[in-house]
Amino acid sequence: MSTGTLTIDLGALAANWHALAKIAQVETAAVVKADGYGLGIERVGRHLAEAGARQFFVAVAEEGVILRRALGSGPVISVLSGHMHGDADAIAGANLTPMINSVDQMLHHVEALPAHPFGIQLDTGMNRLGMEPSEWSALREIALAQNPTLLMSHLACADESDHPMNEHQRAQFEDMTQGLDVPRSLAATGGTLLGDDFHFDMVRPGIGLFGGLPFAAAQPVITLDLPVIQIRDVAAGETVGYSNAWTAKAPSKIATVSGGYADGLIRAMGPNAKFHCDGMAVPVVGRISMDLITVDVTALPTPPASLQLIGAKQSVDAVGDFASTIGYEVLTSLGARYTRKWVQ
Repeated sequence: MSTGTLTIDLGALAANWHALAKIAQVETAAVVKADGYGLGIERVGRHLAEAGARQFFVAVAEEGVILRRALGSGPVISVLSGHMHGDADAIAGANLTPMINSVDQMLHHVEALPAHPFGIQLDTGMNRLGMEPSEWSALREIALAQNPTLLMSHLACADESDHPMNEHQRAQFEDMTQGLDVPRSLAATGGTLLGDDFHFDMVRPGIGLFGGLPFAAAQPVITLDLPVIQIRDVAAGETVGYSNAWTAKAPSKIATVSGGYADGLIRAMGPNAKFHCDGMAVPVVGRISMDLITVDVTALPTPPASLQLIGAKQSVDAVGDFASTIGYEVLTSLGARYTRKWVQ
């Protein structure tokens, strides 16, 4: 096989959802935007529904349509971008619930789809999506008269448990929604881990379902193994890769593996990245190119047939650290060329 193998553990995915639901002890949704964090929204969505999830969140209506086809008519599918112009047919046809973000969206929604369910997103300080306090105050009674299904906001610093912004946003959300007979949701994965005060009526984990931080107790969901195409002997003083970026200080064995930045393996991680083989770490040398990565396997006792980048020894967040980025970017960038293997 000449392409990498991306193994997706659906059992671990379900276990992570159950673990977060147990922590929250309230309705636990599943955020499956960006094609199920790059792993396939249809397979991921169906398995989470089988595990018990009845509420799902996507970024845009187009994702919601795909998910509805996979899940059927039962679960609620909410669209975080709200009701954008041109989305009415998709929202109505797939029975999606837009999370309204502004007065303009509110007016557009009730005109285009009167009596169709919607939720409302409130801005509690992140300044990204949602109605600001003054906007919400002006629209509140009109919006409530339309019977929204959910009031939600999003935490900016939930991955830092002691950050003062968390309590500031919680208090703001409480102030904007207190006394209203509408379900409320503030917490994604990080907020779920902050404790009961942040749970309200629903939590919405995303990255934690897929094995990413800040859910450190998550089970690993993916492994990524890349086949070795060739192993060559490189003499001391010889260089490897574009721009002669690495020079051998001693005689070395260099493995060239199938994978590169066209497969979502970020070029910037090259100088710091490591692969693993039978528990041993081996370093990337030279630059990561479009389709190929060179790895110094001199320390291995036998020539490897493949090398593992993501797995039990190295998480998506560790790989993100190599490129000074986060596990989200690594996970959602994994390319289409991999052979995908689903296990339970």
